[in-house]
Amino acid sequence: MTVTKKSTIGDVLDHNRETAQFFFEMGMHCLGCPSARSETIEQACLVHGTNCDQLVEKINAFLADV
Repeated sequence: MTVTKKSTIGDVLDHNRETAQFFFEMGMHCLGCPSARSETIEQACLVHGTNCDQLVEKINAFLADV
């Protein structure tokens, strides 16, 4: 899976639950919430004031090593 800023959080977590650590780091602790799971990474970053491109890069680097 290649993650983009348009990927939903739910899809990323379903692909690999260990990616939750990156969402926790940005202060997003509501990963089980249905509305959070349907948000795109871009939407979540906007709400939490996080750089979307950096987050996507971190997640893709992690998935490449798994």
